[in-house]
Amino acid sequence: MSKWDWSYVWEALPYLYRGAIVTVQATVLSFAIALVLGLIIALIRQSPNRYVSTAMTEVVEFIRSTPLLLQVFFVYFVGPQFGILIPAWTAGISMLGIHYAAYCSEVYRAGILAVEEGQWEACTALNLSRIRTWRTIILPQAIPPIVPALGNYFVGMFKETPILAAIAILEMLQQAKIFGANNYRYTEAIVMVGFFFLVFSLAASAIVQSVSIWLNRRYRLQ
Repeated sequence: MSKWDWSYVWEALPYLYRGAIVTVQATVLSFAIALVLGLIIALIRQSPNRYVSTAMTEVVEFIRSTPLLLQVFFVYFVGPQFGILIPAWTAGISMLGIHYAAYCSEVYRAGILAVEEGQWEACTALNLSRIRTWRTIILPQAIPPIVPALGNYFVGMFKETPILAAIAILEMLQQAKIFGANNYRYTEAIVMVGFFFLVFSLAASAIVQSVSIWLNRRYRLQ
């Protein structure tokens, strides 16, 4: 047998197509959770209540200090022992989003803390409400500079999706393994998966860079 056979590439494409759809869906949904939840966590950590801020800090450190695979296993396999039955898709997407929300919250905090103290003082002097201060003054200045960092986590999350195969979610790499097991031929399918991950990562990085430049120009931060 030759080391590379194009006929197996064409045969593997339907498998990889189905897996790619699941991979992209998982990445987009999980990242949406991470973005929203990460911002909420960052805002809570900015709370003037020291106990609330400290408690949220400990939660974030716990999530960041334990492996994502362990978190997914705990929710999916241990949860039912306590009467918590969560479908594999929901468990995988939720834990992927929550895990990266902990990291995104640190990025948000960095952006918020980078806003000059004078901006806060000006909002106080103008008697702006706390909600309006955050919505119209602080976040528009804090978010554009951190877009590249958030984009890095998006790409990282995309490359972490094969972990979902551990709870029987048929993402792209798992589909490649199924094709290989059925045909006793892994080379072409695995190489194609690696190629797709590379192309998607490069494309996502380019998009993130473009968005970052656009936001910086819009808010005149360059």
